[in-house]
Amino acid sequence: MVVDLCVKGVRVLTKRGLVTCGIAIDGGRIHAVAKEANLPKASSYVDGNGNVALPGLIDVHVHCRDQGLSHKEDFLTATRSAAAGGFTTILDMPNNDPPTNSASRVRDRADTAKLKTIVNVGLYGGFPKSEAEARKMCVEGIVGFKINLANPIADIDFGDDAQLKKALRWAKACKRAVAIHCEDRGLNEAVRSELKKSGRTDLYAYLMAHSPESELRTVKRVVTLARDLKSRLHVCHISLGDSITQVVKARGEGLKVTCEVTPHHLLLTNKKLIKIGSTALTDPPVRDETDRAQSLVALAQGSIDVIASDHAPHTAKEKSRSDVWDVPPGFPGLETELPLLLTQVNKGLLSLGRIVDALTETPSSIFGLVRKGKLEKGYDADVTIIDPKKRFKIDASTFQSKAKYSPFDGVKVIGKPVMTLVGGRVVMDEGEILAKAGSGTVIRAKRS
Repeated sequence: MVVDLCVKGVRVLTKRGLVTCGIAIDGGRIHAVAKEANLPKASSYVDGNGNVALPGLIDVHVHCRDQGLSHKEDFLTATRSAAAGGFTTILDMPNNDPPTNSASRVRDRADTAKLKTIVNVGLYGGFPKSEAEARKMCVEGIVGFKINLANPIADIDFGDDAQLKKALRWAKACKRAVAIHCEDRGLNEAVRSELKKSGRTDLYAYLMAHSPESELRTVKRVVTLARDLKSRLHVCHISLGDSITQVVKARGEGLKVTCEVTPHHLLLTNKKLIKIGSTALTDPPVRDETDRAQSLVALAQGSIDVIASDHAPHTAKEKSRSDVWDVPPGFPGLETELPLLLTQVNKGLLSLGRIVDALTETPSSIFGLVRKGKLEKGYDADVTIIDPKKRFKIDASTFQSKAKYSPFDGVKVIGKPVMTLVGGRVVMDEGEILAKAGSGTVIRAKRS
């Protein structure tokens, strides 16, 4: 037999550690992972140069923008950014223009993505007005539903437990997870209103309006609902040690409650936010040193399930506004995520196996992604090859994203993605994007 491609000279992470081998790929799927002497002949070969091959990385929290927000980002630039960062699959959030909150809008969004994407893209849906429409959205293949409790895009009053329960029941009936941004809208708006009345426009005021209490109160609320409904809930960008404790407790009770953490919540603090400025502004904001340290330990110990970038590009002009209430939260993160995490591995603060699981098999399982997350026979040939010891300095001006800024600009890191393969095709090689727009795939979630 002659396969399409063999990746030679790579090391693959196993239970015994890193093992030198090769990967045979045929028909877009992995045919074998074995010692090179045992691999079949191939039509073409790629030399891994002794670097480490990982299952294609998955980022479950990405804002690709496009459509009415294409001046900030579009599917081509977002997926080029993903490929440059070593990500083969990204999941697109629904707070778009127009919002992705109906079956027809899911189809329109997918049609837009198909023309531009160079990696795998899955689509979240915002909640529609009816259960029937929610079911139609699931038929269209959405990977899950998303609720931002602080800034909802749905007509449903999520501040009302009865209404929130109704939406969670719809998702459960469709066998979809619900990703939740946990902040208390009423509390945030009340504090913000008082601060604005007093003339506060500074970053400290923003931190006060997006308090730890706002997140923790909401995490407790959704965990209680999950306990009542036995729903699958995924807490987005968790930022507090106390919030993590609530999720761990829920899992200990057998509930299907998972959570994700971002690199910025692992590495930045509110003091650094003040020093860096509004470039580093996010929702929820970065917290104090205690919460940052607790989050890193929780990830290392497996209490946090998933790592996600919350890639959220805006224009540089928007991010540089002097009035903090006019600054949109978020920044590009797909191209800095892996190097920042590998630097923590090199420091001995995280294991390679821990970050690989949190970026591959676990997110694939939570969101029902088919044939993703493993380097095994029959799985899609999505492969991320890294040089774990490559030293370089992050340079935001070189990003593939339209957003050429980062709170990590100029940071020295150790570890870099050097090749990204999607479906057996090399889409990034040593930072060069080789794939053409539309060569990627809009994937559909499936639930048994």
